Amino acid sequence: MTRELLYLLLLLGLGLRSQEALPPPCESQIYCHGELLHQVQMAKLYQDDKQFVDMPLTTSPEEVLQRFSELAMAYNHSIPREQLQEFVQSYFQPVGQELQSWIPEDWKDSPQFLQKISDAKLHAWAEQLHQIWKKLGKKMKPELLTHPERFSLIYSEHPFIVPGGRFVEFYYCYGHIPNGGRVYYLQRSQPPLLTLMMELYVTHTQDVSFLQENIGTLASELDFWAVNRTVSVSSGGQNYALNRYYVPYGGPRPESYSKDEELANTVPEGDRETLWTELKAGAESGWDFSSRWLVGGPNPDLLSSIRTSKMVPVDLNAFLCQAEELMSNFYSRLGNDTQATKYRNLRSQRLAAMEAVLWDEQKGAWFDYDLEKGKKNLEFYPSNLTPLWAGCFSDPSVIDKALKYLEDSQILTYQNGIPTSLRNTGQQWDFPNAWAPLQDLVIRGLAKSASPRTQEVAFQLAQNWIRTNFKVYSQTSAMYEKYDMSNGGHPGGGGEYGVQEGFGWTNGVALVLLDRYGDQLTSGTQLASLGLHSLVATLLVSLLLW
Repeated sequence: MTRELLYLLLLLGLGLRSQEALPPPCESQIYCHGELLHQVQMAKLYQDDKQFVDMPLTTSPEEVLQRFSELAMAYNHSIPREQLQEFVQSYFQPVGQELQSWIPEDWKDSPQFLQKISDAKLHAWAEQLHQIWKKLGKKMKPELLTHPERFSLIYSEHPFIVPGGRFVEFYYCYGHIPNGGRVYYLQRSQPPLLTLMMELYVTHTQDVSFLQENIGTLASELDFWAVNRTVSVSSGGQNYALNRYYVPYGGPRPESYSKDEELANTVPEGDRETLWTELKAGAESGWDFSSRWLVGGPNPDLLSSIRTSKMVPVDLNAFLCQAEELMSNFYSRLGNDTQATKYRNLRSQRLAAMEAVLWDEQKGAWFDYDLEKGKKNLEFYPSNLTPLWAGCFSDPSVIDKALKYLEDSQILTYQNGIPTSLRNTGQQWDFPNAWAPLQDLVIRGLAKSASPRTQEVAFQLAQNWIRTNFKVYSQTSAMYEKYDMSNGGHPGGGGEYGVQEGFGWTNGVALVLLDRYGDQLTSGTQLASLGLHSLVATLLVSLLLW
């Protein structure tokens, strides 16, 4: 398995299944809504709300609800915290009981890419990172198939990789990729990357029969976005179809129930359902939460101002543009010219829409478009360069324009990673946090340039990120989902929960970069500034090929 394929599979932990209709909204009166969920979460029995909704039942849901109803009646629906705690201990099992360890069959103790890494310290570190996959590998116990109603976890016959920390589930296909492999996540999707994963798999294995069997599943995911998440944007006298994140279901998120309830208490009662739908849309984006979704609200520093569905995101449309191109190629390979033409035309239409609505020639980047304000959000986010990573552009010169955009935004002066934004709102997808997938978007996007200078910057950004990861690992013996890049490199913070160890996408991106640049990367602690042009470095990096 290639490092890139491993990275993407770990990013989403996805298994394929046959195409089927979208499920109805979750009806569970334990894991999704209802008095039991409300009372337990608002009592704050656990530091993290997600812990309760991930706990399996010890008996049938009907019996649990009956016993809870009797308890509620006995206390006039104001159950003391101690009695709630006893009830949960009696009728729920600890988190993770339905899972057991699993080591991927193709895992090898000494993969070939390790031989590329020249720096002895980085080589030893990469060996340790490679061992983490064994800790993150999981498979489900048989009882989950026997009694699926007792679990929030959705059954999968296939083993999988979990991200780590509080995230002990996979991501699966139900016509869309749910936000996570739990019943309470079914209302919202993940960003659409399944088609890219298939492309990497088929390129590596040449398994065209697998593509033939599952291309309907890929099509169903793109149909989900076309039917449920499309908006019309007018620009220059023309209307363009683009996509947004949008979840038309209210109520608090079960995994963050008490926080959503408390936040709703800060807004007028009539605005609460809208607030909850916007929070779910933010979770669907993966950027939960960020100033990206707060800009333009009544108070852009408060999460209650969130307006995710009012933005047309650069990254989402770049993912879909990439998927449309890949689908055209897939159908051509399978001999279906009609479907190949359909997706080729969809990509052409999206390219035109992104250029007309999202691209800014003066700044040299793409920007989220505010549907209500009728203008671009010109704040810096690494997602502004996602079309480079996705190959969703027609003019090769935009890569070097993007480099100038990074220079003009002072992004290259940060030596511990690319910041997620330049606004410090206290949310985890903002300054000073840096996230591995966003480093990957920028680095691999820039590296597509034929310019030695742009390739040099791509390498140096990779060097900075590897040194930050390595430094923190040397101090803590752990990898983290995010990093604070403002003060020498530390585990990240902010948001709704503490920083998580693991961590699938951080490990994957580090290994991708070590695989690509292993003969040049060093573990030294002096991080290079990108503000000055180095002729020697340019000459060296010009020899690199992506």
